[in-house]
Amino acid sequence: MAAITSHCALRSDCAPFSSSSSSFSGQTFRQPAPFPGISLSSLAISPTLRRRISCQTSSAISPSSAVNVKEKSGLKDFLHINDFDKATILKILDRALEVKALLKSGERTFLPFKGKTMAMIFAKPSMRTRVSFETGFFLLGGHALYLGPDDIQMGKREETRDVARVLSCYNDIIMARVFAHQDILDLAKYATVPVINGLTDYNHPCQIMADALTIIEHVGQLEGTKVVYVGDGNNIVHSWLLLAAVVPFHFVCACPKGFEPDEKTVQKAQQAGISKIEITNDPKEAVRGADVVYSDVWASMGQKEEASYRRQVFQGFQVDEPLMKLAGPKAYFMHCLPAERGVEVTDGVIEAPNSIVFPQAENRMHAQNAIMLHVLGL
Repeated sequence: MAAITSHCALRSDCAPFSSSSSSFSGQTFRQPAPFPGISLSSLAISPTLRRRISCQTSSAISPSSAVNVKEKSGLKDFLHINDFDKATILKILDRALEVKALLKSGERTFLPFKGKTMAMIFAKPSMRTRVSFETGFFLLGGHALYLGPDDIQMGKREETRDVARVLSCYNDIIMARVFAHQDILDLAKYATVPVINGLTDYNHPCQIMADALTIIEHVGQLEGTKVVYVGDGNNIVHSWLLLAAVVPFHFVCACPKGFEPDEKTVQKAQQAGISKIEITNDPKEAVRGADVVYSDVWASMGQKEEASYRRQVFQGFQVDEPLMKLAGPKAYFMHCLPAERGVEVTDGVIEAPNSIVFPQAENRMHAQNAIMLHVLGL
């Protein structure tokens, strides 16, 4: 058994126990048998349960060593869509379609996450993110633990780097929905297990993967489609831009002046030379010929004190029936939810036959299942 220092982590990717001797503080001692006359090596322990206790002090896990552990184990993080190439993104989406079909058929013997646990950190509450991750992980055999805003208080009660190391001890994967983007970067930097970005103020990659999956199902393909986002240039827009830096399609963001997306992210997408990118202040012109018209709330979580002001500034950016008529009869409407009906979108549009809002919401689970399979190397 390896030398014991400070705290211990059950890791499924480690070698089995040794029943011989162990060292502790420089002293060698015999590993006692759990029962008289029975050696540890003779116990019938399944490969899944036969795990080595990997013991390290928190300070011993440097950012570089955490990265090395993941690389050597074939594990990955999912923080930004453009961290992956086109072939990988399309492969994940294809896997999502396969696993979705399997679940829809009633198949319940595909359990790749059996014996695995996922820690879900929620600095920001969410219905869809929690239910889709927790249900998806469960349906594929795993167990997810919800850690709400008061359970950790990451960055306040305990440093993010310490949270990352501790949760890596107990879990096979971490998903986090946080405010500051730096928090997700720090989690991934110090965690020795895959970290999935469930949302930050900067981006929302899991949502856009679900959106891409939905477009493939309804339009027939993602490549070459025209997606028009109408509203605030927020984290949803940033993830659409990062996807456009990898997969070719026409992306237009129509937003009021002063509410454009992050300039560096726009430049990154444009300089990639993959997709046609447009940022405009004219929603009526933007939606013409769109395959998809997309909307989101005008004031996101943490901006509610600006809601009344934003409602004034965003006049003319509501997705209503006349705007959808300009888009054309084949245009679909999408919204990442929750929606403020009567504000950024009318009730008539969200309930119309060409609204695919609820298949889009369901696809959060299926896209995320495929993402989790990919980052775990399964």
